Amino acid sequence: MIHARGLTRSFTAQHGRVDAVRGLDLDVEPGTLVAFLGPNGAGKSTTLRMLTTLLPPTSGTATVAGADIAADPAAVRARIGYVSQKSSAADTQRVGDELFYQGRAYGMSRGRARRRAGELLDRLGLADLADRKPVSLSGGQRRRVDIALGLVHSPPLLFLDEPSTGLDPHSRAEIWSTILRLREETSMTLFLTTHYLEEADSMAERVVIIDRGRTIADGTAESLKAELAGDRVTVALHEAADAGRAARVAERFATAPDRVSSLAPGEAAPGAADALNGSRSGAARVTAQVADADAALPELLSALEAAGVKTAAARGARPTLDDVFLSLTGRSLTEDQAADEHRDHPQPEKEPSA
Repeated sequence: MIHARGLTRSFTAQHGRVDAVRGLDLDVEPGTLVAFLGPNGAGKSTTLRMLTTLLPPTSGTATVAGADIAADPAAVRARIGYVSQKSSAADTQRVGDELFYQGRAYGMSRGRARRRAGELLDRLGLADLADRKPVSLSGGQRRRVDIALGLVHSPPLLFLDEPSTGLDPHSRAEIWSTILRLREETSMTLFLTTHYLEEADSMAERVVIIDRGRTIADGTAESLKAELAGDRVTVALHEAADAGRAARVAERFATAPDRVSSLAPGEAAPGAADALNGSRSGAARVTAQVADADAALPELLSALEAAGVKTAAARGARPTLDDVFLSLTGRSLTEDQAADEHRDHPQPEKEPSA
């Protein structure tokens, strides 16, 4: 459904050349739900804009839904749906009329456009809102209208650019219920970006992580966590002086002995949530990556006791996608989301020719 090779996009901005996407290769099979992750400035939205023909690539090639994005952009647009970060619906038109005119814009007859609008209003739970204007709707309702607009022409591929960003938890759950129902009812391919790692972790069949314009990880959430992050055990110690000895014991159980860390009292783990938050958070701690936290923790505690190290608390934790990003880059994805937001949306003085 998507086949990209060497996809690149550069800008010339006030502070110099910006390489937003650098030689990206990507293949997406039909019928899959792919989450495209990365910090602000990683190139996610730039990539989506190229794949949807809204922005020409500086170099590289891509076919989307069987059409070349450079040679036949009209064919690409006819075969895809695109839900951008901003609302697509006009505030001055009623929801039902907006869907009707979208159908007419795709060449449907008046009757077919009316029927299709009705189908989407029913499918997405918008029937009661057909006569209301988008400006009067909640954030979650507006996003469902945006998704409906992207589905009017029944595309085989739907792009969703951060569909749940800015919504309250209830509205986010509604949007995801809508997305997953679409997967069940159709064979549509869904390609989405999201800032919410737990969404990608639990919902997507495949996760692609991009950083600084390049793909750095690609696979199922479970495989990436198992291969690149692994389980973690964290032990809080009664005595800070025992940290070095405890770390040496933990190395015997660790899958990556060189990455066993010991933290001084009150020191926070870099880029990761405190695994013992609220429990002796001021204590010295030792953290190790292990193959199976449930199996390793009892053995580790026994070994620490034999070594004369007194423990105050202990916890095992499954890895997160943020741990995957941290293991690959040394940075936290969740922390990076709040920084350098302008990099993914540069304001060029001059754009190079495609």
